Amino acid sequence: MCMGPAVATITTMFTSTRSARKARLRQPAAPVPASALLQLMRLASPALPVGGFSYSEVLEAAVDAGLVQGEAQVGAWLLDQLHLSLARSDIAVVSKAFKAWQRNDLVGVIELNDWVSATRETSELRQQTEQMGRSMVEWLKNRSEPTDARVAQAQALVPAPTWPVAFALAAAQTGAPLREALLSFAFGWAENMVQAALKAVPLGQRAGQRILAALMAEIPAAVDRSAALMDSERQAFTPMLAILSAQHEMQYSRLFRS
Repeated sequence: MCMGPAVATITTMFTSTRSARKARLRQPAAPVPASALLQLMRLASPALPVGGFSYSEVLEAAVDAGLVQGEAQVGAWLLDQLHLSLARSDIAVVSKAFKAWQRNDLVGVIELNDWVSATRETSELRQQTEQMGRSMVEWLKNRSEPTDARVAQAQALVPAPTWPVAFALAAAQTGAPLREALLSFAFGWAENMVQAALKAVPLGQRAGQRILAALMAEIPAAVDRSAALMDSERQAFTPMLAILSAQHEMQYSRLFRS
């Protein structure tokens, strides 16, 4: 069947546009400036003074209940937590808050902060996000960089700046691209959880590094899915974590605050 001149022209234009789009996708991304990359590494570091090391995010309760024993079960537990919990809630919040801070959208920031506070399913999980958020904002206040009015806005959030929202501000200040900021957030979580597993299970360093490697392999895809979520798709629904967290609040002996 022969195409008419108009159809042929449209087809050619469509093919050219599609080819151009594919060419753009194949182009390597611009490199992240070294200064921004180093700042993201600092934000992901366990040395950041926000108290992340004192939380196991219910892993300790899972160990105490006999649900997690040994390297294989820890790895499976944390991979599930990455995909079913973190990627669908906190990483997605960081993605939205990062852009809201960039455009000085305080209303959007407040809505996201309220969502995080409202979706923490237990007292200790809410205290964790609020304590780490406050500590992050305090750290931002005490840095030597010029004063950023957004830091005062973050400090004024009620009942407190939550961890994902405060991290998003710190990441936005680095000037790094969004995806790299999300990777930093996810890696910081993964390293903290592996360190918690080493103490709570306990595990050896080699086992911890194998678990961390498995998490690192999954983080990029989890980050990409999180960044693509619409507000209506974001969720925080992890019944088993909520039950174990409530039990952990009354646990007789514990190393961690969550």
